Amino acid sequence: MDYTTSIASTDTNVVVSIDAMGGDKGPSEIVAGLLLSTKQYSDIRFLVHGPEVKLAPLIKKYGISDFCTIVHAERTVSMNDKPSQVMRHGKGTSMWSAVTSVKQLEADACVSCGNTGALMAISMVRLRKIPGINRPAIAILWPSVGPNGCNVMLDVGADIRADENDLLQFALMGASYSSNGFGVVVPRVGLLNVGTEEHKGRAELREAHDLIRDSAATGNFEFVGFVEGGDIPSAKIDVIVTDGFTGNIALKTAEGTASFISNALRETFKQNLLSKLSGIIAYGPLSRLKRRTDPRRVNGGVFLGLNGTVVKSHGAADATGVAAAVGLAYRLGSAKFSTQLAARVASMNELTEDLEEGGN
Repeated sequence: MDYTTSIASTDTNVVVSIDAMGGDKGPSEIVAGLLLSTKQYSDIRFLVHGPEVKLAPLIKKYGISDFCTIVHAERTVSMNDKPSQVMRHGKGTSMWSAVTSVKQLEADACVSCGNTGALMAISMVRLRKIPGINRPAIAILWPSVGPNGCNVMLDVGADIRADENDLLQFALMGASYSSNGFGVVVPRVGLLNVGTEEHKGRAELREAHDLIRDSAATGNFEFVGFVEGGDIPSAKIDVIVTDGFTGNIALKTAEGTASFISNALRETFKQNLLSKLSGIIAYGPLSRLKRRTDPRRVNGGVFLGLNGTVVKSHGAADATGVAAAVGLAYRLGSAKFSTQLAARVASMNELTEDLEEGGN
C-alpha cells in the first residue's frame, strides 16, 4: 500500500507511526488504545504497521479507519529476539517498518510496545545519533507531587555506562524534554547521588556536578545539585539525571514496591468483617490514590539523542497505557522535539568549543 501520499502528506495532522504487533496483549489492545487517542486529539493520524489481514478487521471494528493507514509488515520482533539478531534480520518486521517511517519523515514520532533492546538497536541503526551525542538515553516519566504530576528521569537502561560528559548531555536532553513535552519554562535538574553534599559520590559524579552547574545558564535550566532517591517523586525537581544502571534499578524497585503495597492493602482489607468495612469506607480516597499513582497514566519511555522521536510503551500496556504513550508521542511530534533537541545540543557544543579555544 502506498501511504506516502495519504495521511502523512498533510501539514495539519500529527502522524504517529505504530508498531501494532509489539505488545504482550496483541494488536487488539493497541488498536483500542488508538481509539482512545482519537477522542483526545482530533488531528492525530496513524501509520499502523503489521500484517494487513490482522489489522484491517480490528481498525474497522473500532471505527477508526479514517485515522489509520495500514503499512503491511509480515514479520514481528518477539520479546525473546536478541538485538544483534534483529539488527541482522529485522528488516520486514513491524518494528523496523514503524521506525523507518520516522526516518523517511512520513511520521512525526513512533510508538512500540515491543522488545526494548531490539527497538533501541533498530532506532540507532535507522535514525542514527544526533551529532555531538555520545550515548542515547531512555527517559521515563515518574509520578510526582510536583505541578506536572510527574518528573522526567534519564537514563533508565539504554546503556549501563555514563561518564561526566554523558551525564551533562543527559541533563541537556532531559531539560529539553521537560520544556517541549510539558511546557516547563526553566526545568529544575538534579543529579542522582548517595547524598546531597558536593563531596559525596564517585569522581565522575562530582565532575558531572560541576559541568552541569556551569552549563545551566546557557542550557536554560536550573541545576539544584545532587539529589537522593527520596527526591525522585518530589516537587523540588523536574528532571533527574543518572546512569542507566542506577536508573533501571530505581525504576524496577519502584515498580516492585508499588505492586507489593497494592497487594498488601488488598489482603489487609480482606482479613475480617471490620477490615472489609474499613475498606468500603476508604474506597474513595484509595481510588483517588490509585488514579494518581496509576503507571498507565505516565506510560512511555522516550529514546533521547536520536534523529527522530521514538516512544517505548510498556510491553504489558492495556488500551489506557497505549493511549498515554501515543499521547506523549503526539505532544513531542507536534513540538518537533527531535529537531529542537538537535539544535540545543549543537548550540551547547559550539559554546563548549568556544570556551575551550578561549582557554587555550
